Amino acid sequence: MDLNTIAGIRGAHRREPWRPGDAWLGGGTYLFSEPQPHLRRLVDLSRMGWEPLTHRADGSLEIAATCTIAQLARFGRRSPAAAAPLFEQCCRAFLASFKIWNMATVGGNLCNALPAGPMISLTAALDGSCLLLAQDGATREVKAADFVRGEGAKDLAEGELLRSVTLPARALGCRTAFRQVSLYGLGRSAALVIGTLDPVDGSLAVTVTAATTRPFRLWFPLPPTAAHLRAAVDSAVSAAEWFDDIHGLPEWRRHMGLRLAEEVRRELTGTGPLEGAR
Repeated sequence: MDLNTIAGIRGAHRREPWRPGDAWLGGGTYLFSEPQPHLRRLVDLSRMGWEPLTHRADGSLEIAATCTIAQLARFGRRSPAAAAPLFEQCCRAFLASFKIWNMATVGGNLCNALPAGPMISLTAALDGSCLLLAQDGATREVKAADFVRGEGAKDLAEGELLRSVTLPARALGCRTAFRQVSLYGLGRSAALVIGTLDPVDGSLAVTVTAATTRPFRLWFPLPPTAAHLRAAVDSAVSAAEWFDDIHGLPEWRRHMGLRLAEEVRRELTGTGPLEGAR
């Protein structure tokens, strides 16, 4: 779609004052998908030359905001990390064409802050930390699970940039379980639940997304019972935080969120499949 209110575009490497109507341009798959009448100038990140994926000396993985979904999926197929299958599972949750995969970015999906954003699910589940860069060069970090505050709301100040997300080595070594459900065969995720089991201390984390307005990552020092897990989810997620749109009513999303959470608990603890689960 043409954005007929845009009067200029500049590269992000050139430092200029941020002004009203500016917006960061990554892959542009959302930006050019619908009218943006409030925008006047785009600040292009595509030529910053950031390495898409970087292994650090401590074993963590830094994912640049400009890393595309295609690049992340390819990395997941090659990586020997225990959590590697989760990368492509979350990429597949886009249900998007190869053209979108080759343009859409990890950072863009996070910054859109849509409940069904699978990069939000991935980075929150693997205990990621977002590196944010202000216009004056100051940086700060915020957990990926806290970066998205609600539908379309994120922890970004005016002109602030999501530079990268870092996944710790401990999380990459976890066994994972993935569950996703939609009202339609090729529809948007209505509930997406990820479980991670830490082989070092036996702790279990269950992350509920898509069914909720923001990600909820619940950590248990030891795998909980079914009743404990259910109570923890209900205590963490208020009635107003179960998402409500054409892709699912809040009551149904809560039911599926609880069901999928129990499925991942059972898979990771070896307690057998949930009755009636497929």
